[in-house]
Amino acid sequence: MSTVMDSGEEIGAIATIRRGVHFSPELKEGVWGTLALAVVASVGQVIVPIAVQQTLDRGLGRSGGPDVSFTVWMGVVAAFGLLVTSYASYAMTRRLFTTSERGLASLRIKAFRHVHDLPLLTQNTERRGALVSRVTSDVDQVSQFLVFGGLLFVVSIGQVLIATIVMLFYSWQLALVVWLCFAPLFASLRFFQRKLSDAYSVVRRQVGVMLSAISEPVVGAAVVRSYAVEARTQARIDEAIATHQQASTRAQGFTAFSFSLGGVSAGLANAGVLIVGIWLGFAGDITAGEVLAFAFLVTLFVGPVQMGTQILTDAQNAIAGWRRVIGILDTPADLVDPGPAGQVLPRGPIDVRFEDVEFAYPGGPPVLRDVTLDIEAGRRVAIVGETGSGKSTFAKLLTRLMDPSQGAVLLDGVDVREIGEVSLRRSVVLVPQEGFLFDDTLRANVRYGRLDATDDDIRASADELGLTDWLDGLPRGLDTRVGQRGESLSAGERQLVALLRAHLADPDLLVLDEATSAVDPQLEMRIGRALERLMGGRTSVTIAHRLSTAEGADEVVVVDQGRVVQRGHHSVLAAETGSVYANLHRSWVSQQGPALGG
Repeated sequence: MSTVMDSGEEIGAIATIRRGVHFSPELKEGVWGTLALAVVASVGQVIVPIAVQQTLDRGLGRSGGPDVSFTVWMGVVAAFGLLVTSYASYAMTRRLFTTSERGLASLRIKAFRHVHDLPLLTQNTERRGALVSRVTSDVDQVSQFLVFGGLLFVVSIGQVLIATIVMLFYSWQLALVVWLCFAPLFASLRFFQRKLSDAYSVVRRQVGVMLSAISEPVVGAAVVRSYAVEARTQARIDEAIATHQQASTRAQGFTAFSFSLGGVSAGLANAGVLIVGIWLGFAGDITAGEVLAFAFLVTLFVGPVQMGTQILTDAQNAIAGWRRVIGILDTPADLVDPGPAGQVLPRGPIDVRFEDVEFAYPGGPPVLRDVTLDIEAGRRVAIVGETGSGKSTFAKLLTRLMDPSQGAVLLDGVDVREIGEVSLRRSVVLVPQEGFLFDDTLRANVRYGRLDATDDDIRASADELGLTDWLDGLPRGLDTRVGQRGESLSAGERQLVALLRAHLADPDLLVLDEATSAVDPQLEMRIGRALERLMGGRTSVTIAHRLSTAEGADEVVVVDQGRVVQRGHHSVLAAETGSVYANLHRSWVSQQGPALGG
């Protein structure tokens, strides 16, 4: 089984960007037009320094006196250049924003869908908060970088090159002074890039840890309060927040140092240009207009360099997040849907066969061993066994939430791996111990069984299960909101919603991981009657935790230490003195209660 890959150390920045663009091809749409606007915006930046130089040297400083018309003309040229540059910058940013958000929306959708395509075992290897942070927070960091940094970094490089060319045209000596002042910063960029990459990889991981630490106690608030562990829970949250703070502070420390180094370089460059420029002016090698133009050019040079330093920081944060999102998309979905080539199950009760099935969780011993079992179509089978015997794994393999390590699970003689996903989910439904309810109306939750179901369809299902009076007794009927995870309903009522949802789906094979929640006798009888009607006319396999379920089944399959050790009718198995089932039965009876831990 695969786990979600954290590829932060595995691929470099350029490779990460290439992979990111591969998953978000929308980012390439109109890129040449955007780059053309970036070139216009960059070139336009040097118009003002040139206009200032020309105005001083040829307009105001002309030997025969000021040339007013030339000065006015230079002012018009500078104004026009500023307008063109401003519009090009606006158009470039707007195009960049639009394509970036479109590409990242696509990336979010792909990442979210892939999370759901991963098998449950793979999902459970990573905290839910960490998975959520990959699809939300990490993508947000990429968004900020692409919208406010990605192309601006290219523009900044372009401005530095253009400014350098113009500076060389005016005075190679002053251009050399500027580059010497910034040489230490440029030489250290590779070092800071590595440090920032490592630091922000840690930051992105800690964001996931922090979200998990915060979200789990919110979901489990009742447990936290019931056992009075608020202090311990708060300590865990505080520790996660403190660790994230330390990681962020360390990363920002590198950012601050590199940015400060840029500021020092800028100060030295301005001072150097002023001192050397005056010296060259007295020597007659440069005009006053060229010195003033050079001061503008230094500003044009310094701004992009400092912006580039900040963008480099944002880039490392974004690339660290991009790697984590790509890590999800690169994680193989072990349960591959055969798609259109997949076989379609015919409607009607399904027969089941486990053929030499073995299953083991990663790094652990086999949970099921050499299981070969046939279940006839239309039969009601109860799977029983001690806690940890492999019963629940049996249900997950049967519904293809996981695939066996060895052997095959066959439905109507077809390997489940060869059945199309749509057909499999149409024909096979699992009702888990705790049927998850979404924070919505009862109607919306029941419709997960069949999305196109009408209110009449839902009421017809309720009537067939004998739940109409219960449904009518709810405060707002189908419009009743169930709350987060169904907390507005009792445990028994949540089971009724799960059964109503399953009936609406109308499966041919029903797999129930029987709930052990304690409910009042009247509601337990209602659940029992609904189950009886739900299982009618279809194959059903129940992971039994109650004695009554085993007694009412057509056949009981006993699992012990991962193997099927007995099968037969309850009355026959209970009479086999010393057998696993007889011991379980005796234990149930001695407890004088219907429930058995599973």
